[in-house]
Amino acid sequence: MPVPAPRTADEGEIAMRVVVTGATGNIGTSTLRALAGDPAVTAVIGLARRVPGPGAEREADPAGTGKIEWAEADVTDTDLVPLMRGADVVVHLAWLFQPTHRPAVTWDANVVGSSRVFDAVAEAGVPALVYSSSVGAYSPGPKDRPVDESWPTHGWPGAAYSREKAYVERLLDVFESNRPDCRVVRMRPGFVFERQSASEQRRLFAGPLLPGRLARPGGVPVVPDMPGLRMQFLHSADGGQAFHLAVTGDARGAFNIAADPVMDAAELADLLGARTVRVPQRGVRAAIAAAWGLHLVPASPGLFDLAMEIPVMDTGRARTELGWTPRHTAREAFTEFLDGLRAGSGRDTPPLAPGTGGPGRAREFATGVGRRP
Repeated sequence: MPVPAPRTADEGEIAMRVVVTGATGNIGTSTLRALAGDPAVTAVIGLARRVPGPGAEREADPAGTGKIEWAEADVTDTDLVPLMRGADVVVHLAWLFQPTHRPAVTWDANVVGSSRVFDAVAEAGVPALVYSSSVGAYSPGPKDRPVDESWPTHGWPGAAYSREKAYVERLLDVFESNRPDCRVVRMRPGFVFERQSASEQRRLFAGPLLPGRLARPGGVPVVPDMPGLRMQFLHSADGGQAFHLAVTGDARGAFNIAADPVMDAAELADLLGARTVRVPQRGVRAAIAAAWGLHLVPASPGLFDLAMEIPVMDTGRARTELGWTPRHTAREAFTEFLDGLRAGSGRDTPPLAPGTGGPGRAREFATGVGRRP
């Protein structure tokens, strides 16, 4: 596997070489685009298990700067040190959401893989590390008032995603203790949407039985009105810009990333042209658990529990210390996602590849809903 060579900066130019794991995913593609547009960034190395086609580079670097290079790498077994040596910043985004029926697989990719990334950063002597944590790392918290970054990050034990995010936070605690010379930033975004993420997110969370036409106004007649249904959304482009600011600035520590407004049943119903109906939370959970147990949907009931338990985040620190302001509202981000769901939108990368209709959904069943990555 060839190791991309560092680019030499022109006279007077600030040379910044950035390595991004998970570069072909929802946040990864937006982060690459934000970094490629910054004159201070001279090279961006995108690491991915499956290197994308040429269309992905054109999307990430529309100006044709030539800054982006790709390298095939799996955080679970690739020697990452040569890829990171000489980098100024490593951005760790690689994460496996599925299979929810085989948590040992996601643990190996997410926890063991993150540990290998952090070890490689240390061995390669990279001076800064930006890690994508999540609102899902937080312990259960209030929905009626926002919490800042000091809220405990012990996760929700019933969801593998939350357990893994919380555990990696502890790995970072050890890393920071052992490497005080390395600047560490922990980004904690809410739910990240855009038009081009729709196909991937349908596959990851809803599965092949969800028809795109349900995303049209009136396609969903009712939205369950439950006390815990208050979530924070974010447009992928705004997420990419937040990571860009974390890379090129001097910030340290944790940052909550989300847009206004906080989305509840009334907001969702308004976007979907639906009405709210008060239903017991346990009834919705039971339906999800049954569908997941029958391998009809990939999202586990634990993920539903997590969504009901996570706190509402205060994003003030990102706005004041990072200088980050989202350009899209939460409603706009989710509206784009709904448009993409109807159209089967995606990007020219393996994770974000658009849906392929009937045969593609049949292949989802054949490969096991929630049983394979």
